[in-house]
Amino acid sequence: MQFSTIVPNNAQHTQLSLFEAFIAPPGQAFQKAPVEGWPSQAPEVFSELSLRGATGNCLSLLAPMLRELSEGEHMRWLTLVAPPASLTQNWLRDAGLNRERILLLQPRANQTPLQLACEVLRLGRSHTVVSWVNPLNTNGRQQLVTAARQGDAQSLNIRLG
Repeated sequence: MQFSTIVPNNAQHTQLSLFEAFIAPPGQAFQKAPVEGWPSQAPEVFSELSLRGATGNCLSLLAPMLRELSEGEHMRWLTLVAPPASLTQNWLRDAGLNRERILLLQPRANQTPLQLACEVLRLGRSHTVVSWVNPLNTNGRQQLVTAARQGDAQSLNIRLG
């Protein structure tokens, strides 16, 4: 996962903006610094999370984050692109997610998960697009960053290992 630790104002490290709502202490402001090797704006629109272990355990770790993203005051969708087969409508319900604010999309036969994620990001109808694009190389990351900026959205890629 590409991130640095979060520390108060006077520090040189940063946490990706998508996760600040989950871990920032109330009233605590953070200073953002670019992640080494990334364009300075990339952390604002792109995050990547790597999960390893049993599928059920990985989904348990992912559930609170997706729940928070589905319950926000957003007028746009939380879109899940090419999620694993175990992430079903029943799982969404059991995990307490607001299914009325979530779209689950699978790529068509002639489309890759990366292409679909970029298309959804560019359209701008989703506040966050969570994708399962594996492997994701530097070119793929840049495509997601560009598309997220065009659609004023956040891109989160999940790598399952």
